[in-house]
Amino acid sequence: MSATDILFQPFASPKLNLPNRIVMAPMTRNMSPDGVPGAANAAYYRRRAEHGVGLILSEGTVVDRPASRNLPNIPFFHGDAALAGWKGVIDAVHAAGGRMGPQIWHTGGTRAGEGFEPGPIDTPSGLNAPDDPRGEPMSEEAIADTVAAYARAAADAKRLGFDTFEIHGAHGYLIDQFFWSGTNRREDRYGGATIGERARFAAEVVAAMREAVGPDFPILLRVSQWKQQDYNARLATTPDELESWLGPLVAAGVDIVHCSQRRFWEAEFPEIDGEQGLNFAGWTKKVLGVPTISVGSVGLETDFITLRTEEGASRQKAGLDGLIERMERGEFDLIAVGRALLSDPLWVEKVREGRLDEIGDFDPAKLGVLE
Repeated sequence: MSATDILFQPFASPKLNLPNRIVMAPMTRNMSPDGVPGAANAAYYRRRAEHGVGLILSEGTVVDRPASRNLPNIPFFHGDAALAGWKGVIDAVHAAGGRMGPQIWHTGGTRAGEGFEPGPIDTPSGLNAPDDPRGEPMSEEAIADTVAAYARAAADAKRLGFDTFEIHGAHGYLIDQFFWSGTNRREDRYGGATIGERARFAAEVVAAMREAVGPDFPILLRVSQWKQQDYNARLATTPDELESWLGPLVAAGVDIVHCSQRRFWEAEFPEIDGEQGLNFAGWTKKVLGVPTISVGSVGLETDFITLRTEEGASRQKAGLDGLIERMERGEFDLIAVGRALLSDPLWVEKVREGRLDEIGDFDPAKLGVLE
């Protein structure tokens, strides 16, 4: 066996089988004019499929709500033109032998960029952060309409021929704003003092999407502790709280949990029952018994937030030894790679063939192009 063989073992689960353990992480590109992905978007994803990514997760693509996106060129996952564009994407990926799922998204109360103001804002309690008023609290009618929009997106993903889809429930966007006590101050059935109570909205979304696609279609869910509004935010401080948060979502229909953290090598909790050092995905797998995806600065020295916010932050590549050790002991099942794959479509191929010396440092200019 070579040092990286564990990354190239097939992944088999009851609903999703993949040729290897490497996932292309969702990365917002904001390059779909009028919300419609085109030939350039399809070619961008096809290149990663051609060079061996096991599963591609698309950039966030938004549900049919008036203010579900916070940038002008984020793609829609609704409407004839956008869905036709996504059909071109998945057909191109399949032609290259790849597997892919869209990441289904609603940006909630997060601030719009580039002077873009999308319209009436959906938020749990009229807050984007604890001290940041934004929008109005969603009515029960608005919540029901949003749940229905997610369900339609799920049905469309299956109809178009995608292999799975991922629900974006992380990073301070709408679903995560329901999870977070800092932005969910509701006193009805969608609020509450515990994370389990605040997970009701997400559980209804998952259940509606499950009903839309049937029992055999794989559903992924991305979650995070940190928020773009507060990098130190915590939803679960113990494994028991983690179970009360995510357990109902698995019961509602989630098959694989994608556990987002800024640095995959960091422990999620202090040493508990001898399990020192398990990361977010590791603890989720241990507590819930479901497959998990880890993510966070794979192959790079510096996490994305630090790179964006600290002048002079390292752009250098990093070795894979720590990742391989964790995967060999089964801490998590799949690993999502973001910026390294953005910089180099051949990253997976080079790792598989032992051509690590050909992998360069991260080039931030790649954030501005589709190639």
